[in-house]
Parts: sequence; structure tokens; C-alpha cells
Amino acid sequence: MARRDYEDDPNAPKPNSLVPAASVVVVDESGRILLQRRTDNGVWALPGGKMELGESLAGCGIRETFEETGIQVEITGIVGTYTNPGHIFAYDDGEVRQEFSICLLARPVSGELRVSDESFEVAWFEPDDVDGLPMVPSIRKRINDWRSEQGPVIR
Repeated sequence: MARRDYEDDPNAPKPNSLVPAASVVVVDESGRILLQRRTDNGVWALPGGKMELGESLAGCGIRETFEETGIQVEITGIVGTYTNPGHIFAYDDGEVRQEFSICLLARPVSGELRVSDESFEVAWFEPDDVDGLPMVPSIRKRINDWRSEQGPVIR
């Protein structure tokens, strides 16, 4: 399913849903960050997705990271809370979602990198190498918040 991100765009469609979600900054022992290149928009992103009924936020982050990357993680902290009502995700099925996401911090504990039906590519990156990668502004904001070590932030 294709997705378009809008951030503080007056031409964005009006939201018709609000879904709690988790994204995860996974950092290995070398300080590299785990990213995936998504099939829905073609750009690099953190692993993550919407919570399911009966699931905790940490459980969502762990599940989504494994499903999307093949890596099992341990949640170690929170990067920030992101609830900008001007950040909208428009899906081609008609859902227009307002942002409500908690970005978690994690470390890998096991697994092997693999792509999923949501990704073309999954890879570890040195933090300085992330700057040149194509990604939506909201993901770059989360990565920059992690890199600033000022968190957790509330945005």
C-alpha cells in the first residue's frame, strides 16, 4: 500500500484516524543504526508501526523491528514522543492518519538482517552516513533527536 507523508502542509488531507505507533532506533555495539528502505515510499526509515490490541508499546517496537528487519531487540529507553497534528500519513486505501508515535531506543540481541514485504533493503549505518540518505523529515527528526542525546523529547 502506497503512503504519502505531509508535515505542516496546508494542502494535506484532513485526518480520519489516529493510531498509536512505535518507531525504534536500534543501535548496535559499534554505534551503528539500523534502517530499512521502505516499499511504500521508497525511502529509508526506522523500523516501526502501529500497535495491536492487547500489545504494549515496548512489545509493538520489538515485534515491528523483528518483522521488518529480522533483528530481535531489547528496549532500553525512549527517544521521544511525536504527536504533531500537522504530520499526516495518507494511504492509497483512503486512510488519512494523524501522527501519534513514541520513538523507542533499543539494542540488538539476536537475529540476522532480512527484508520483509515492507522493505527493499535493511542495513546498519554509521550515524554520519545517515545524513545523505533519502528519508521523510519526521524520521530524520527522530534520528537527530537520538543523536543530540537531549531526550526524551516531546514534539
